[in-house]
Amino acid sequence: MATASLNASPRTETGKGVARKLRAAGKVPGVIYGHGREPLSLTVDAREFSRLAERVRITSTVIELAFDGKTARTLIRELQRDPIRKQVIHVDFQELVAGEKIVVSVPLRFVGTADGVKNSGGIFEEVLHHLHIRVDPANIPDHIDVDITALTIGHGLHVSDLKLPDGVEVTEDAEQTVAIVSAPKAEEVVAPVAEGAVVAPETAAEPELIRKPKGEEEGEEQES
Repeated sequence: MATASLNASPRTETGKGVARKLRAAGKVPGVIYGHGREPLSLTVDAREFSRLAERVRITSTVIELAFDGKTARTLIRELQRDPIRKQVIHVDFQELVAGEKIVVSVPLRFVGTADGVKNSGGIFEEVLHHLHIRVDPANIPDHIDVDITALTIGHGLHVSDLKLPDGVEVTEDAEQTVAIVSAPKAEEVVAPVAEGAVVAPETAAEPELIRKPKGEEEGEEQES
């Protein structure tokens, strides 16, 4: 389980105007909520939070959030970013309770080289990059390994094929494809042209004659 520490400060004022002033002062407004807790508004330092986000996986790292003289174990449940500058403008923390399972997203790490790639020139494709699991906060894995060495051309791995750590329950569909190996794309073969041979240019097909020639039409009129 990955953990990190972050300092926060409670706040009493709320609203869009207050949030803009906080951001201008280098703060990120946020809220902490959870089991048996009233939602509490707070702020975190924007630079400190940015450094944290650069070195941990935000969706699955337990954040030891220090505020008001105490510490709470939390997960970041939602980040709001400015659509243009991409900077974080709001963050939601969920307080964790020991023994109470939660749903988190953890990355998949593919291990080895697929047999179909190594021996048959196949193409390996990752279909699923993260897995949603239900787990006790104390047992959140950093990632889940997926062994792909036995995977041959035309075959795939599904969620039901994964080997999971003890205490981890998958919330994804068991038949969801995780990875596949497909056959290599066939290259178009162009017939060689003998040296000195003249290649006739392609000519457009003559249009089909819809009306009969004028002479034939006149002949029909004379016979009638």
